[in-house]
Amino acid sequence: MALGSRQMKAAPVLLLLLLGHTGGRPTSELLYPFGPEEGDAATPREDDGMSPEIALWETFSFYGVPHRSLYVNNNGVVSFGTGVSEFTPNPFPLPGHRPFVAPYWADVDTRLGGDVFYRQTRSPELLARLTRELAPAVPPTEEAPSPTWAFVATWDRVAFFGAASDKVNTFQAVLATDGVTSFIMLNYGDIQWTTGIANRGDPHTGLGGVPAQVGTGG
Repeated sequence: MALGSRQMKAAPVLLLLLLGHTGGRPTSELLYPFGPEEGDAATPREDDGMSPEIALWETFSFYGVPHRSLYVNNNGVVSFGTGVSEFTPNPFPLPGHRPFVAPYWADVDTRLGGDVFYRQTRSPELLARLTRELAPAVPPTEEAPSPTWAFVATWDRVAFFGAASDKVNTFQAVLATDGVTSFIMLNYGDIQWTTGIANRGDPHTGLGGVPAQVGTGG
């Protein structure tokens, strides 16, 4: 599913969702490469943790506002302006000015398992793949996207707060720009839980209570 347009004043962001195992495609092929071998940094393994403020190599325009830095938050959010430590997800649209991308806003606890990786890149191979995968989301009457920069954040096999089982989630957010339009791609691997125990989730299944939310806030 894709939302958006190249008309920056009307809709500055094009959003593309790719679900794991679509068309029999393995998760390892769906997700963009990640991990230490790709030069990724990682957030601290802690409850409600986040990265330091990350200065961006390119300006990323989000709902018409230019941003030159962001945070990667353990609880499934990439945010602008400030980190997001809240572990109870609110439904979208959010009240007020909350500029962030939430591929899976939930109560992650990497002390119990998993890692949160991130990097920015101008890799020709990665940008070429992005160009191919973004193209079907753009109407044929509009110029095909050609991103020149990307930011990849990956939540790899992350556990939930209070987990008493081995249920884990894997998902990814890819932010990109061609200098005119901003693009957001959300990729999903195995999703096995929705809720930590602080939000009334079951400690064994990770289900119930106040479930995870997916969306963007500007």
